[in-house]
Amino acid sequence: MATPHPVVLPPTLSFTPPTFTTRPLPKAESGRRSEKVAFDTAALEHELVAAANPVMPFRVLLTQSNARLKELFEQGVPAHELVPARAGFMDELLQRIWLRFFEAGAPDLALVAVGGYGRGELHPGSDVDLMILIDEVALDVRRSGLEDFLAFLWDVGLEVGHSVRTVEDCAHEGAADITVATSLMEARLLIGPPALFERMRAVTGSDRIWPDAAFFESKQRERCQRCHKYNETAFNLEPNIKEGPGGLRDLQMIGWVAKRHFGASTLQELVGHGFLNPSEYDELIECRNFLWQLRFALHTLTGRREDNLLFDHQRRVARLFGYRDLDQNLAVEQFMQRYYRTVNALSQLNEMLLQLFEEAILLADDPGEPQPINRRFQARRGYLEVTRPNVFLRYPFALLEIFLLLQQHPEVKGIRASTIRLIRDHRPLIDDKFRNDMRPRSLFMEIMRQPHRVTQQLRLMNAYGVLPAYLPEFGHIVGRMQYDLFHTYTVDQHILFVMRNLRRFFLPQFAQELPHCSAIMERLPKPELLYLAGLYHDIAKGRGGDHSELGAEEAERFCRRHGLSSFDTRLVAWLVRHHLTLSLTAQKKDIHDPEVINDFARLMGDQMHLDYLYLLTVADIRGTNPKLWNTWRASLLWQLYEATRRALRRGLDNPIDKEERIREVQIQARLQLQVTRIDEDHINPVWEGFSDDYFLRHSADEIAWHSRAILKKAHDERPLVMARDDPSRGGTEIFIYTRDQDNLFALITSILDQLRLTILDARIITGHSGFTLDSFTVLEDSGAPIHERGRIKEIVATLLHSLSRPDAVLLRPSRHISRIQRAFQMPTWVSFREDETNSRTVVELVSWDRPGLLCQVGQAFMECGVQLHNAKIATVGARVEDVFFVTDRENRPLNDPKKYAALRAALVGQLDSMEE
Repeated sequence: MATPHPVVLPPTLSFTPPTFTTRPLPKAESGRRSEKVAFDTAALEHELVAAANPVMPFRVLLTQSNARLKELFEQGVPAHELVPARAGFMDELLQRIWLRFFEAGAPDLALVAVGGYGRGELHPGSDVDLMILIDEVALDVRRSGLEDFLAFLWDVGLEVGHSVRTVEDCAHEGAADITVATSLMEARLLIGPPALFERMRAVTGSDRIWPDAAFFESKQRERCQRCHKYNETAFNLEPNIKEGPGGLRDLQMIGWVAKRHFGASTLQELVGHGFLNPSEYDELIECRNFLWQLRFALHTLTGRREDNLLFDHQRRVARLFGYRDLDQNLAVEQFMQRYYRTVNALSQLNEMLLQLFEEAILLADDPGEPQPINRRFQARRGYLEVTRPNVFLRYPFALLEIFLLLQQHPEVKGIRASTIRLIRDHRPLIDDKFRNDMRPRSLFMEIMRQPHRVTQQLRLMNAYGVLPAYLPEFGHIVGRMQYDLFHTYTVDQHILFVMRNLRRFFLPQFAQELPHCSAIMERLPKPELLYLAGLYHDIAKGRGGDHSELGAEEAERFCRRHGLSSFDTRLVAWLVRHHLTLSLTAQKKDIHDPEVINDFARLMGDQMHLDYLYLLTVADIRGTNPKLWNTWRASLLWQLYEATRRALRRGLDNPIDKEERIREVQIQARLQLQVTRIDEDHINPVWEGFSDDYFLRHSADEIAWHSRAILKKAHDERPLVMARDDPSRGGTEIFIYTRDQDNLFALITSILDQLRLTILDARIITGHSGFTLDSFTVLEDSGAPIHERGRIKEIVATLLHSLSRPDAVLLRPSRHISRIQRAFQMPTWVSFREDETNSRTVVELVSWDRPGLLCQVGQAFMECGVQLHNAKIATVGARVEDVFFVTDRENRPLNDPKKYAALRAALVGQLDSMEE
């Protein structure tokens, strides 16, 4: 068979279609003429005559056209030219195939493009949505031919979504289903009798089904449901660029409503109707072109319809779009910031235009009477608006005043769309002169000090571009993401979530959410200082250097500019500088060590600084990732807070002493044991085998629980295994008392992995008698606590069975490495420092999270003769940042570069050679 003529994309249309009636493609919004991927009719006819199977020439043609589109895209031809070009090519291809099955002038049959294809938009992986419109009397006669036609399309390789409907079907189904009505509204005749097509258009028009008001309200409900599905935010880590908020569906919704209400075929026609101004139109088209470029890239890279911007694709698309890594900003982070800013802009334009539509469609007959607020603003139908169009030009400070008025008038629901447009248009007035004016500065601080709606106004100010304009340092982090799983939100959205969390500590209706925090909040002399620290704590992300130090400098400048006292300025800057200190201390240091507590208390200085920092830390963690805050992390921070509070109460000149701490916990444990009639003659022999570390790292309740079980065990040589749900520690505590052996930690962690448990904390203490006392705090793989007694029994039985066998071997990880975990693989990093006070070495390990990691760490320790005493397990998104407190087998610190090198090599060898 001869090779078909290659597909080309000429600078002008080179192919003249056969003489049949078609509805032309919609005019491209870009203003440029949409080109078509054309094919040579004579060459195709020659191929069809020569071919034994007519499917093959069409299949080859389709394959070559797709390849040509991909080639042009990679050469830099923009998607907004290629998308309509593919639709034009598909028109010609389908018309050609149709004529192989049906006569050109058939009066009872039409081929109609619907959905996105009806709009003249066809991405590489998109379905070709078709409707066959047929006269009812011809349905039975044409059935066989229609089945052959559709089968041929599938054989050719087209992904076709199709329906066969009569005009009456269209009217009935369109009236019953808004989705069908919308699809029919976008219908475009490809080939067939215009009269039949126009009959369908007539019976599905707004005067027959879905009048403007009903259509608009239904589409609003659709959008609300869609936003709810995507957590009401456009800032998801793996966004859906079509259905998510700010995605292409929002743009399409504007088009649907405009078409239904105005009969507009393009967005540009809305400019003439006064519902868009030229700059808004340009912004919409710029957003659409970027999202089309992105969708075209996803379809091209994956070879299928793919609208989810998954982690797997983000790096590849960033490279394709020309982004390159910088010292402070990865290419993927630069690209995603562009994406988030685009969808945010589109989402805000969408909301403004839908409010304008609502006023034009639903409220046209009742505009409402204005209710004066002051000389510059009034309320109408529950929305705030300017009293005259030049208000912001005459009174620039009103760009902030409007948000203060929203706080002070809870009866007002929001800002009217026409005034939102004026805010957007007058943002350039917020310049250095504006920022240096005392009136805007005073208004901003008044907003921060109001008792209600602080977070809400900051969100609106950010959405309308006022906050980034007033605080340029905030503008730098709008839409900025961090390419990891720890930070679920962009930096600006994270800051606003932190502000929300801080406000909830202040509001009485949320007092039961975190009672400790609400009680502490009541003691703060100036809550607005905490809010300012929350606003600035991550303001310097992405600049390079220490963002805490740089942010503290920015916060100090803000405070001085806004007239805060020296003391308040220093406090806000101190909070920003140390906003990570409390969480890092809790997660990476041994907070049972009195010296750690004493050092931390000296850093706090007084109770007030501790209170402010604790609240900021809790709000920060809860605003970073919804899955990050759990009872375990809450208990860890509270333990550090309480221990520091007690140290401050004792006085910094009277620090906690290790021996005193041991005596206190032993006295409390003895009292608990005596309640169950265990006297000191039985207690002392057991405790003689325990080291000081044991009493420092366990509570009195834990010590009593362990001691009772060990005494009951008596001379039984089998391991002792116990487990209980421990709300105070935020998880299930597993205690193992058994003879020490080199691979014990690796063996236990491999068993826990087989049980699909997540280890939060490990305390490994070898007693003086050759027995080890190992405590693990665990959660289910899902992050949920373990409450079922049957599950706890299963855990105990499995551990006891495996640890009782002298030939027990390490089990391979049982859990699958997820797609997301693979996307964040990174080289393992290991560092060492000496803890001279406690005569041990601290090993810090950073790697990517995956099943069985702690077991591999245990094997590396075993290979190097390293004994583990304590572990701080921290999973930060897709990263593990674990800290291990170790000695050699003689309980001496490593303290030797050669030992460091050997252990680092063993750890890297174990972790970076794991099967991926």
